[in-house]
Amino acid sequence: MIAEYLPQLLLAWSIQLMGVLSPGPSVMLILGVATSQGRAPSLITAFGVACGSIILSTATVLGLTAVLAEMADVMTLIRFAGAAYLAWLAYKAFRTAALNPPLKMAGNGSTSAWQAGINGFILQVSNPKAIFFWLAIAAVGGIGDAPLPIVLLFIAGAFTNSFVGHGGYALLLSSAPMRRLYLAFRC
Repeated sequence: MIAEYLPQLLLAWSIQLMGVLSPGPSVMLILGVATSQGRAPSLITAFGVACGSIILSTATVLGLTAVLAEMADVMTLIRFAGAAYLAWLAYKAFRTAALNPPLKMAGNGSTSAWQAGINGFILQVSNPKAIFFWLAIAAVGGIGDAPLPIVLLFIAGAFTNSFVGHGGYALLLSSAPMRRLYLAFRC
């Protein structure tokens, strides 16, 4: 049964992986959390982003992304909501940078684990870049009419792709050398 859907699964996951590996708003959020709060909060943020990928992959399977593509007004609203959220995150980052508080090399605990995950989730489901990649996956098709085990495999693979990719960014960007480099350029 898997062999029949394997080409579509691999193509869809490859498109998603290109989206995960190309830096965008999610990576910028993880960068901010990793450099200011450390490894655990950045990994939790990456987990939130991956949970957002569950929603987007489920929407793709259900055909909602194709419907959104046909509804220009809804897509415009999603773009504005995503832009507003990104602007709010940028405002917080610039405000923090302007105040120039000392950045601790250990996590400073300013954001709860729950909030870090929620921030990643909200960013992912409102991220225009992610939505456009999922629209590309929807255009490939072939998963929505698959049997439930294949659909669940697709969604699990999407979560795994996202968490491994964004978690990799979190691990890299929260490393001591990267945080020192960030501090050197920040001041």
